[in-house]
Amino acid sequence: MEHTHIAKDGTVYTHTHEEAHEHDHSHSHPHHHKNTKAVLNRMNRAIGHMEAVKTMIEDGRDCSEVLIQIAAVRSAINNIGKIILEDHINHCLVDAIETGDEQVLKDLNEAINKFVK
Repeated sequence: MEHTHIAKDGTVYTHTHEEAHEHDHSHSHPHHHKNTKAVLNRMNRAIGHMEAVKTMIEDGRDCSEVLIQIAAVRSAINNIGKIILEDHINHCLVDAIETGDEQVLKDLNEAINKFVK
């Protein structure tokens, strides 16, 4: 069974599990998740809100208004992260458990720690 790994430096490795492979990389499997379109739509809205915050600051809008808008952006980004995490658990984690890929669990723990900071 052939599959691809993408290292943190962007190097792409394609191999089968029958091959011996020793290379230092994260087992980040590229997957197409069912919520990709929803995530991209929400990202575009969050980017639009960030542009609005920038304009508000450039226009000298009231700090309270700017802070409220920033809070809305932060909430939108957190919700995007939640969708990605749910997708990751439902797809990548299930695949990793089925294939015995323990690195995915380590990567998930590290990502969760960074996300909730």
